[in-house]
Amino acid sequence: MVSPVTNRFVTAERALRKAAPHELVEAVRRALVEQYAALSAELLMADYGLTSLQPVAGPRDQEPVPVHGSAAGRAFGAQEPYVEPAGSGRVRTHLPVSVRGDRLGVLSVTLPEDSGVRDVLGELAEVAQVLGHEVVVAERATDLYLRARRRGRLTLAAEMQWQLLPARSGTGPEYALGAQLEPAYAVRGDNFDWSATDDRLTLYVNNGMGDGTEASLLTNLAVSALRNARRAGLPIADQAALADQAVHAHYRGRRHLPVLMLEVDVATGRAQVVDAGSPRLLRLRAGTVEPVDLDAQLPLGMFEETDYVAQPFQVEPEDRLVFVSDGVHAVSPPGGGTYGDAALARAITATRLLPAAEVPRAVLRELAGHRGGSVTEDDALVVCLDWHGR
Repeated sequence: MVSPVTNRFVTAERALRKAAPHELVEAVRRALVEQYAALSAELLMADYGLTSLQPVAGPRDQEPVPVHGSAAGRAFGAQEPYVEPAGSGRVRTHLPVSVRGDRLGVLSVTLPEDSGVRDVLGELAEVAQVLGHEVVVAERATDLYLRARRRGRLTLAAEMQWQLLPARSGTGPEYALGAQLEPAYAVRGDNFDWSATDDRLTLYVNNGMGDGTEASLLTNLAVSALRNARRAGLPIADQAALADQAVHAHYRGRRHLPVLMLEVDVATGRAQVVDAGSPRLLRLRAGTVEPVDLDAQLPLGMFEETDYVAQPFQVEPEDRLVFVSDGVHAVSPPGGGTYGDAALARAITATRLLPAAEVPRAVLRELAGHRGGSVTEDDALVVCLDWHGR
């Protein structure tokens, strides 16, 4: 026999599964009203810069909610439900909307104060998880949720880059990963890609070359070639070689792409690295941050039929690996020196208690302070990988 509580959640889940892609917000609102006596429900999507939570399907003049300093932002950052008084005998609960560690936004639900919200908080959190999965699927059929993530218009180059990217954060039993690109609405060529299987975690971080759509086209070609080789089951050095051939065949050496490639055996932490360019890698181990010296090889596409060699690398449990593009470690403030490894080490140490998904944005805030408020002339990319081991 199905209990009333279980039946209530199943009914809400079924309503979301059946809803049209552009009607998920109304479907979840109706289900929460009917099944949990909710007074209102609102879906807020994280913007590309991870600075605000943007309302979906709300009034056009509705203000976004800041990620920092708000109740909804607290739920988003901690990835835990947060309940606050809403006055007039009501409470508002903010529920993270995430899919396997990829933080999409927050579902804010207003309920009567006497509705026993604490007793149903777990169910509401599960409803928010189901909503997250449905949003990811719905984005194939509607632009509603992608539009909601934008505080302003993306450049064409940025549109191409964001469509190419995987999830900006993710978790597995052995790892937690987070990444962020800046300037979010005008990013050009910097990019990252990652993929996990039952025995391998593969990560690419690249510096873009050039400006505008030309930089995005180069990155699209290289990342697509790397994915094609990876999905064919080739070793990481061969992935680099085939992507190198694809880029050189198209540009004949006029353009090239620096990339840092990492493949980790999730059972042992034994890794293979191909350092084909200028992205940098720093490691936080036992409280100490140090740059990782790797054997430098040629960027993809510089010369025809370059041979690449994978370098062995050991990742230990509780290691934190931070990958940065040259828009981070080589940035200079007006009249000053570059950000450099020393400043990066301080930023990584200062953020050591944050989860991996929060680290990139925190490091980029440090970078903005180093620039003294000046507008960046280059993309800036930070990727953080926390290794737990098996």
